[in-house]
Amino acid sequence: MDKRIFIDTHAHLDDPRLFKNLGAVIKRAGEAGVTRMVTVGCWSKEGGFDRVVEILGAKSNIYGALGVHPHEAKEVVDATPYDSIRELVTSVDPAIKGRIVAIGETGLDFHYDNSPREKQREVFIAQIRLAKEFGLPLIVHTREAEAETIDILRAEGLGPAGGVFHCFSGSAELAREALDMGFYISLSGVVTFPKATALQEVVKTVPIEKILVETDCPYLAPVPVRGKTNEPAYTVHTAEKVAEIKGLSLDDVARITTLNAEQLFGLGAGTAGSGVGAEEATERHAKVAYAIRNSLYLNITNRCSNRCHFCAKFTSYTVKGHYLKLAGEPDFDMVLEAIAELGREPTEYDEVVFCGFGESLIRIDLVKELGMYLKRMGCKIRIDTDGLANLFNKRNVLPELHFVDSISVSLNAPDSETYQELIDTPFGDDAYPAILFFLKEAKKHIAFVTASVVGVPGLDIEACRQVAEDEIGVGFRVREYNSVG
Repeated sequence: MDKRIFIDTHAHLDDPRLFKNLGAVIKRAGEAGVTRMVTVGCWSKEGGFDRVVEILGAKSNIYGALGVHPHEAKEVVDATPYDSIRELVTSVDPAIKGRIVAIGETGLDFHYDNSPREKQREVFIAQIRLAKEFGLPLIVHTREAEAETIDILRAEGLGPAGGVFHCFSGSAELAREALDMGFYISLSGVVTFPKATALQEVVKTVPIEKILVETDCPYLAPVPVRGKTNEPAYTVHTAEKVAEIKGLSLDDVARITTLNAEQLFGLGAGTAGSGVGAEEATERHAKVAYAIRNSLYLNITNRCSNRCHFCAKFTSYTVKGHYLKLAGEPDFDMVLEAIAELGREPTEYDEVVFCGFGESLIRIDLVKELGMYLKRMGCKIRIDTDGLANLFNKRNVLPELHFVDSISVSLNAPDSETYQELIDTPFGDDAYPAILFFLKEAKKHIAFVTASVVGVPGLDIEACRQVAEDEIGVGFRVREYNSVG
């Protein structure tokens, strides 16, 4: 079983409160499972980035980000800070080379206005251009300046390396704008605060695949350590709150946010900001059996008759931190071996789910063999399906699925025309009626039947709900857009 690990994606380890006891701070982080950190060096007129360079030279599990904070923008009178960033990013010093993984933090802070706003804008724009120049992610700070931050980012354009809104505590609109531009959303201890209910509601709308966790230490210690000097070990408390909000396990959040950080910053997975290195590195470890929450998922095929326009696999084969692009289709024994490798008995899970990046019922014989074997062990069985199994198997398969406890069928539209707009299906006009029949027939053989839709923008969710609940009489579920699992 994999060890639960976290990455603190935003720490200020050069702050005297942490720097003076850095060895102990790093030790406590490791004991908590926080194995890597990004220390964010904010340039100062007096010391430049000297302390950050010292930290990187001493600790191999710490990476650096370099930038000019909006509070210090007023001190920028020439190109000195930008030249320093260029020098360090391109350094051949073995202690530093490849260890600078982002530009920032930079942005706008109109709450304190420690620097004139026009100067903040100027310095922010300069750093956006630096990030694009070096192909590095951008770390953005914004406070009481949401609209202008977005305007500048849209005008300048975000480089292909992407970026992150750190210590996010903004509005739902800011989150949507940031996600639309390709940014990640990083959550700090603020999300754990009792009064942060508005932020917690926003987090519900952000795909977990776009979330990072951070401390922003030594500031903003999370509940239950409020009042203490914050440090990387406390990343876990923020992750626990994210798990609670998203309805995931802490293991899920650790796995997913760690992969997110690796992909954004290139930590141990190739070039920083590549966005693909981590996935390429895990390709040989494609999962046949994998866990989400306390459910055991079985990925037995990548074949699918449909090509859904919203399917996440067209951008990534990673689901909830698991890489699912199979090199070949597993047989019965291979699936059992994959389950055993997880280190738990199948009966220890709440359910076993046939669901991967393909349509499991294309391999109905294997589903039946595995499903009945696991059912005899005492497992509950669920199938997630596109509802077209009768068409591609050329028979009504529902009576053969008597061992299944629950089934989730992808309805995805309130009518045939909308269905075919969203989904390229080889079955044409026959597809949607076949799904409706499948749902009705499933009620005769399976105890719990649910029709699901992906919350694609513009889709009439209520019309879909009426088809499922009123016309067919099955359960209804809306799945997160741009997310699977």
